Amino acid sequence: MSTAARLSSEQSARERTQAELDKLIAERDRIQQALTAMTDERTKLSMSVEEMKKAMQELSARKGEADRRIAEFRALVDRFKKLIDAGKLGVKIVEGRMVVVLATDILFPSGSALLSKDGKAAITEVAAVLKDIPDRRFQVEGHTDDVPIKGHAFYATNWELAAARAINVVKALVDGQMPPARLSAASYSQFKPAQANDTKEGKAANRRIEIVLVPDLSSLPGFEELQKASG
Repeated sequence: MSTAARLSSEQSARERTQAELDKLIAERDRIQQALTAMTDERTKLSMSVEEMKKAMQELSARKGEADRRIAEFRALVDRFKKLIDAGKLGVKIVEGRMVVVLATDILFPSGSALLSKDGKAAITEVAAVLKDIPDRRFQVEGHTDDVPIKGHAFYATNWELAAARAINVVKALVDGQMPPARLSAASYSQFKPAQANDTKEGKAANRRIEIVLVPDLSSLPGFEELQKASG
């Protein structure tokens, strides 16, 4: 890769990461605005003191959670900065969860679930970062494009291929000293695309491994009430 191309790739990676961070900050700011508006309305509404107090506590808890997620996202990006700048992975917020995204074209030969030499090296680097994140579980998810598998000796469909790739990444993470009890694997085949499959670039983006940082539900606002209700 030429110097110009490398610099362009690094700049694109930084811009994508900043866009994800901006989303989190915007969410936190919306919660802060709601808190401010509620404080202003307190003098106008006939809401009881207890009702107002409860509503403000809930919003404060949500803002605290948003602040925590921003800090956690920034910390994760800092840990992965070298790999992000090298274009080997990205860190995103997907459906409210922090996700480490790796292109399978980097990890596996086409149509194979066996990690390449470079793929094993990349997963080893990822494991070195994730194993030091305390009290978190991780789900490794396999994704493919929509090109059907034809006549493959081992994988009848993209379901099997994505599952085998996810499992082999889990095994490589364990080889990288990650605790097995904190890992799981899942396959989404072609049915959870990151982009439309109508372009070469879209298909490439959809061939990916996602390592999801499973949220700690106990830290979410209202968890204690849910726990009590469930018995």
